[in-house]
Amino acid sequence: MLKRRLADCEEFLAGDHTVLRELLHPAKQSVELGYSVAYGRLAPGRRSKRHRLASSEVYYFIAGQGRFTIGQDVCSVEGGSVLYVPPGGDQSLENTGTYDIEFLCLVDPAWRVEDEQVLE
Repeated sequence: MLKRRLADCEEFLAGDHTVLRELLHPAKQSVELGYSVAYGRLAPGRRSKRHRLASSEVYYFIAGQGRFTIGQDVCSVEGGSVLYVPPGGDQSLENTGTYDIEFLCLVDPAWRVEDEQVLE
């Protein structure tokens, strides 16, 4: 069994300029997973840099509101929304609310630096 607490996970600025805390990653914990899970947040009025991953992603939005762009498609997101991003999806997130947008992001296969490309 492995238990992790959000407060015990180091916060860092990701390449896309979201603030992340990595909760589970098979290369960093002794777990047999094919995916990774991170908690993220983005401050009001901020937008993540456009980027793409070789992996698929599933975002679960915990709180806040914003706009998520994948290629030419734009949709609104808010707490309780789930969003799928296919591998290679050119994406960004904009916080249109008045408080942090918070989310969980599952990356499958697990996130690797060489699989991410920041486009701006």
